[in-house]
Amino acid sequence: MPINAEYRGPADLPEVIPVFPLPGALLLPRGQMPLNIFEPRYLAMVDDAFRDGHRLIGMIQPDAAHSHNPDHPTLFKVGCLGRITQLAESGDGRYLLELTGVSRFKVLEELSVLTPYRQCKVDLFPFVDDFTARKGEDDVDRATLLEVLSDFLKVNHLKVDWEGIEKAPNEALVNALAMMSPYGPAEKQAMLEAPDLKTRAEILIAVTEMDLAKKRTSGDPPLQ
Repeated sequence: MPINAEYRGPADLPEVIPVFPLPGALLLPRGQMPLNIFEPRYLAMVDDAFRDGHRLIGMIQPDAAHSHNPDHPTLFKVGCLGRITQLAESGDGRYLLELTGVSRFKVLEELSVLTPYRQCKVDLFPFVDDFTARKGEDDVDRATLLEVLSDFLKVNHLKVDWEGIEKAPNEALVNALAMMSPYGPAEKQAMLEAPDLKTRAEILIAVTEMDLAKKRTSGDPPLQ
């Protein structure tokens, strides 16, 4: 597998992938996620990802509502496959890496394996549109998204590079805001499973508006 791999569709990717269950972690196609890897099983997963040449890891959330074993939680049925595009050794046994999202996947089954990390057989074909960059951008209500974002920043006394935000394409803007949003696993999963960029933006707007309304009426802190 070349260093700068180009994936044209689901057929370019393996059907069995290692998965990294992490609550609240949302990776989306072409998004970047930093990870601090320190558990031995996930250090082994990274080593194996480089050994097989694919450098692919499936990010997926545990489904706490349906889990009975905290050491082996039930997984949601949809995650996002990422490719390790940066890696550094910390000097104290950790890996500092960055995953770049490739495509979402649907879990078909979890496999019984000898590796210390979990592996799943997955189907990427339901998300074939993920391989087309910026698909559906023109359908996003950008004005409303920016208005809600501005309100969120003001209420939470946050500052950002607004000029950079205004220049960002819709896909990069929606996905970055979704990934960085402070909401819980259920909200993150809803944004992950959104059928298109427009719907993802609508979910993000709706959740943020509910958060703002809650804080304004009760004085409670925003959703975490």
